[in-house]
Amino acid sequence: MQPLTTFLLVLGLYGVGKTDPPGDAPAPRPITRTGPTRDRTVEFNRDVRPILADACFACHGFDAKARKGKLRLDTPDGALAERNGTVPIKPGDPKHSEVWARVTSTDADLQMPPPAANKKLTAAQRETLRLWIEQGAAYQKHWSFEEVTQPGVPWAGATRNPIDRFLVARLAAAGLKPTGDAPRETLVRRVALALTGLPPTVAEVDEFLADHSPNAYEKMVERYLDSPRYGEEMARHWLDVARYADTHGLHLDNERQMWAYRDWVVRAFNENLPFDKFTVWQLAGDLLENPTPDQLAATGFNRCNVTTGEGGSIDAEWLYRNAVDRTSTTVQAWLGLTAGCAVCHDHKFDPLSAKEFYSLYAFFYSSADPPLDGNVSTHGPFVKLPTPDQKHALEVAAAAETDARAHLERAAAAAEYADPADAPAPPERRAVTDVLFDDTFPLGSTARNTTRNAAQWVTDPAFGARSGRRVLKQANSFFHEDSFQPKLRPVVAPSNGTFEVWVRTDPHAPPRAVAVQLSGAKKVWWGAEPTAANPYGGGGLGTRRGALPAPGQWARLSVPTGDLGLKEGQAVTSLALQEYGGIAYWDAPAFTGELAPSTDPLASFKVWWTGLGGKAPPDLPPELKAVAEGGPQKKHAAPDVAKLRAFYLAFVARPVSDELAVRQLAWERARTEHHAAADAVPGTMVFKDLAVPRDAFVMLRGQYDKPGEKVQPGVPAVLPPLRPARPGARLTRLDLAEWLISPENPLTARVAANRLWQQFFGVGLVRTSSDFGSQGEPPSHPELLDWLAAEYRDTGWDTKRLVKLLVMSDAFRRDSRQAPAERAKDPENRLLCRGPRFRLDAEQLRDNALFVSGLMSTRVGGRGVNPYQPPNIWEPIGYGDSNTRYYLQDHGEALYRRSLYVFIKRTAPAPFLTNFDATNREQLCAVRDRTNTPLQALQLMNDVQHFEAARALAERVLAEGGATTEQRVAFLYRTVLARKPEADEVRIVAAALAKQRALFEADPAAARKVVRAGESKPRGVAPDPETAAWTMIANLVLNLDETVTRN
Repeated sequence: MQPLTTFLLVLGLYGVGKTDPPGDAPAPRPITRTGPTRDRTVEFNRDVRPILADACFACHGFDAKARKGKLRLDTPDGALAERNGTVPIKPGDPKHSEVWARVTSTDADLQMPPPAANKKLTAAQRETLRLWIEQGAAYQKHWSFEEVTQPGVPWAGATRNPIDRFLVARLAAAGLKPTGDAPRETLVRRVALALTGLPPTVAEVDEFLADHSPNAYEKMVERYLDSPRYGEEMARHWLDVARYADTHGLHLDNERQMWAYRDWVVRAFNENLPFDKFTVWQLAGDLLENPTPDQLAATGFNRCNVTTGEGGSIDAEWLYRNAVDRTSTTVQAWLGLTAGCAVCHDHKFDPLSAKEFYSLYAFFYSSADPPLDGNVSTHGPFVKLPTPDQKHALEVAAAAETDARAHLERAAAAAEYADPADAPAPPERRAVTDVLFDDTFPLGSTARNTTRNAAQWVTDPAFGARSGRRVLKQANSFFHEDSFQPKLRPVVAPSNGTFEVWVRTDPHAPPRAVAVQLSGAKKVWWGAEPTAANPYGGGGLGTRRGALPAPGQWARLSVPTGDLGLKEGQAVTSLALQEYGGIAYWDAPAFTGELAPSTDPLASFKVWWTGLGGKAPPDLPPELKAVAEGGPQKKHAAPDVAKLRAFYLAFVARPVSDELAVRQLAWERARTEHHAAADAVPGTMVFKDLAVPRDAFVMLRGQYDKPGEKVQPGVPAVLPPLRPARPGARLTRLDLAEWLISPENPLTARVAANRLWQQFFGVGLVRTSSDFGSQGEPPSHPELLDWLAAEYRDTGWDTKRLVKLLVMSDAFRRDSRQAPAERAKDPENRLLCRGPRFRLDAEQLRDNALFVSGLMSTRVGGRGVNPYQPPNIWEPIGYGDSNTRYYLQDHGEALYRRSLYVFIKRTAPAPFLTNFDATNREQLCAVRDRTNTPLQALQLMNDVQHFEAARALAERVLAEGGATTEQRVAFLYRTVLARKPEADEVRIVAAALAKQRALFEADPAAARKVVRAGESKPRGVAPDPETAAWTMIANLVLNLDETVTRN
């Protein structure tokens, strides 16, 4: 399109916006330290361990089976002991240390590491080793396994925060002078994005700028900490760790119902649930006394792992794999150790044996969930989680149903009834209308569908039910069938009969066809003729009855029973309602016609009783089972027959009196209300243990079918021991969870504090935030990390308190701009000389555009949504019978929900998010990559969601930004960037606007196309050419480096 071409030229030629140096990108190597000199004190943990871990420990470390020459260098006992007249490391004497001789040898047969390992030490590394040996070769316990003690806060000059006292000395030693505070507009935007994931409003900016009190910044921080958006932003980071997603992840990758766990995480952060409880609830909430719904929902952490329901999968293998995943994830999430490296053998670098791994695994091996997920969304254990109000509503509805049923049963017992089968002359045929189901399935019926899930009912749909309050919903991208089998209340085909059902197809996602099939006989369908490019699945088609009914309204489908292959008086054993792709709603299927009462099972008790064939139907009270199975041909006690007949009159037969009709209707309505109350209660997959634990074993070489030594639940010996189990009791996940957050545990507080630092500063004090072991990078500021960890632990694991401490620091407030010469001294900003600056995460980029445009929905929680997505993303990787094979885009408000609520299909996550490095949630991710690709720029400019946001933002500018171009540019900049534009920026934007306006005035069709981007309705605040021109300008500003960066 010509305007877009011009827009790209404008973007390239003018470069609108302030230009900052590139953001601080993580690098794979540690920060530069002082070079090796004789007057430098070498520390083992800081200087030597990283060298040995990278070059030596794979062959001379913890793993005894992999150890070469029986030489161990990770402990002083192994490294300092004499061996056949030589000493690997002789303290104070490099010349007589065999290790020094080997690392400096030029003989390929003697050189270590051997040339084939490609791990040759640099001259600086060799000098570090020499100095360490010369200075006594003092070993230290690995830093992360040392007890967390709170170091004293060092003295410093004028600092506002204890954090900064730990930083200023390092800065001074490096000859660096920290930058001053960032401009106040930058600060409020930085804090808003950091704490809520959204930019500030103009009103919020003005409120902060107008507040000149000494604690203005603190008040602004607290406002964002108290925002419900805070919990959503914090949850986003934890859900990466928890590997939360909305599908199972393998094979069919069907939907799973887990979003209640995601919503609990949001609530937990908003309510500032202490991190120790946050830990215990997720790992063992079900083991607490009288667990609450929230405590049960929290256990979803260990139901988030990838599962499968693929045919041919072996239960024992997946039981093992699920437990391994849960063990590895738990250890990495809380301890920051790569425990998965000990699945097949002892860890090569860290003191974690395979036996110790399987002792941890024993805590998770007795899970009650079936190893295979069955491709169902409610893969058990599954619980409903009512709020107090919902629980009360359920109790009231259940009591009302019970009361209505009791009235109905009493009325049936007292009713006068003459069985038409006993009449001297058979009564003539009568007109009947039999509704198979309306708001609920009748007692004793069963239902199944192609997704193996329960039927999906929708209560009080916005478009209105055709009858009653609830309708049956079908949504599938390929083929969906709900099959209903009436067993307690049989239905027979009437003479001169007609079957009818009401259907409403979704106007945004109409199916290709809908079909009906009775008793597995002939199928009839309505829709377009199949083609080679658009075939129908689901067992083929029968007879076409016509076109698909008009979408968006209820339509009555009617078929003579003969056309469905049914003969007069034939029992209807099943009803199948089918839709081929899209979304359809069904209501009130029924038969109309004529039946003779003497042969009608809904009129004659004897006919019904005989028709049971000696089998008691579902939902029959137990005390009536024997008489029902005996049939009328056997002799029964009169009271027993009377009770069965009363049950028949109440719940099977058509009403035989006005009173029974009233009572039946009252009970059906009460039952509907009860079901509707239950529909409103969300459910989720939870974690529970078997009543009798399984025995756990070391699995040799990580093979599920090769058990070795039996193990008991336990923890690695390098860490503090668990408290002993109670006498006669077995250690449980609750013991493990309490051990993780015990004061003696050296890792949990460090890992958690470091992860929060990473979230707000872009990189952790320990860059390798998921590896606190030997292969991980040591902390850049070890004393600061320990102080933060102790502060977090000793102040009640108060997350908001620690977050506030971080963002109140001078380090967080500093300007991210710095002179090039100063930047060169610490290019990665590991010494925190300048403020943190990095690109927004994928979710923040989308949410930022939606928020400033005014399109964003602020609704919290609920099932994941499907916003705009390019076609043919899910289809190529989907199986035919998967319920996530085809992407069904949502419409209306759902298109504009926060990205936290976007439906995550593991095998094909949302391309907008993955393009900006969001994970597929298949496994734990504690730190995302940050890549820069041309595709990202193209997406930000042209993605439907982003371009629609630009149009909506342009409409805000025109409606709210003032009358002049200067006022409107200022409004645009303040809305997006929180600051006023510079004079040259106003001039450049005004020139670009004039060019765009001229282009669109000359091409009204192009203007109309721009203004109608997306599904939100244009506001009509200005003529199309003017709105289109401002849309291109808004898109330009939304694409500025300053916009997509947290400065």
